[in-house]
Amino acid sequence: MTRLSHFQYWTRFAIFASVFLVGWFVFWEVRNQGWLRLADFSSVLPVSQERRSDIEALSLIADTLDHTDGEIRTFLILFQNNLELRPGGGFIGSFGILKIRDGNVVEFSTHDTANFDGRIPSTVTPPYPMAELLRIDSWKLRDSNFSPDFPTNARQAVAFYAMGDGQERFDGVIGITTEVLSSVLEITGPVTLEGFPGTYEADKAVLDLEYQVEQGYREQNIAAGERKSVLKTLGDAILVKIKALPLDQKYALFTTILKDLHGKEIQVYFMDEYLQGVVTDAGWDGAVDTAWRDDSFMLVDANLGALKSDYHMRRRIEYLVDLSKETPQATLKMIYTHTGTANNWYTKDYVTYLRAYLPEGSFVTGVTNGNTPTYGNELGRKFVGVTVGVPLASEKTVTFEYTLPKTLDTSEWYDLKVSKQAGVTDTPMNITIIDKQGNIKTFNETLNRDFILSEREDE
Repeated sequence: MTRLSHFQYWTRFAIFASVFLVGWFVFWEVRNQGWLRLADFSSVLPVSQERRSDIEALSLIADTLDHTDGEIRTFLILFQNNLELRPGGGFIGSFGILKIRDGNVVEFSTHDTANFDGRIPSTVTPPYPMAELLRIDSWKLRDSNFSPDFPTNARQAVAFYAMGDGQERFDGVIGITTEVLSSVLEITGPVTLEGFPGTYEADKAVLDLEYQVEQGYREQNIAAGERKSVLKTLGDAILVKIKALPLDQKYALFTTILKDLHGKEIQVYFMDEYLQGVVTDAGWDGAVDTAWRDDSFMLVDANLGALKSDYHMRRRIEYLVDLSKETPQATLKMIYTHTGTANNWYTKDYVTYLRAYLPEGSFVTGVTNGNTPTYGNELGRKFVGVTVGVPLASEKTVTFEYTLPKTLDTSEWYDLKVSKQAGVTDTPMNITIIDKQGNIKTFNETLNRDFILSEREDE
């Protein structure tokens, strides 16, 4: 039996909930009639249009995977630890391979990414500034999610898997951050484990697990080879609590998984064009919107060498756009607060490669509190990147000043899209708009999913 790896317990549940379960509360009632019947039923449910669309999308996916005509569908699962934030969600310390036949899981194995990377030839130059900050000479699977766009990362991960002589041909890729564990524990409540100290609660379970498998096992005289046994114990305890949840709490768990899908904590990529179209329409693909033509921005961090310091990092975004100028001018700020106070086994001074993705054709006039900027174009956007250091117990503001492209039409209305990075939640955001007449409007939001601010009359 394959030893459970990092977070297999919550990952397994998240997969089941997001791919197979359209709702615990009606699962058995619709199973005999088929998943597509639930899509029909969703049209009369007293829920929002988005929730109905979610149910319909899950129905279509589940019905397809429930009827594979005896063939196995194989998925690559990327476990992304956002305590060590990367552009696609977090450091990929381990990965899983999930095999499904006619709606049943026939195999689920987990693998240490570091071990697998040893099989990949050291022939791919790492993206800037990975080589300099991580001191590595080649790009491999563990660092493959260097794009904020999940489809790009999914294809890159599959390519690295093939380079390591992996034998599976994948039907899809699923990326999951550790936020899902916290989400589940918010519903089930705290968990205590026989034979292990402490209580695992939603707000600190991930860090407690990190400590147990990296440090605590030594204090308990647990052999290094068995240091991850706590994961199976915790997973079993959580599943027991899930099964005992009353109906309303099971539905709350279902809605929590949907929230994580919309918030990019669970990201899905299918090789099948039809299924990929379903997740794209539902907004679960973790893709950057390359078709957007109005104002936009996305701030993307890559923790490169700062251990698990993202546990202590707090972020705040401020954006000011002045449309009264002949050429609209914008000021975008990322304000970091490092709440850690001392070096230890998981935290130190923070180091990140911060990229600001701006509308194509923007002209950057100034960057403060970052090293020499680098520039590029991808995903239909222009980006400017800087390496930023944030010492322990300090605050730092990185500011990007730029003019918006002249092709951006704000003559009738102003629309703004802010894209969220996977693995970053609850980011306060202040948006100030100075319109063509000099009037000032201010909006305060919390960035937990992609956000659109629109002044169109039909919105």
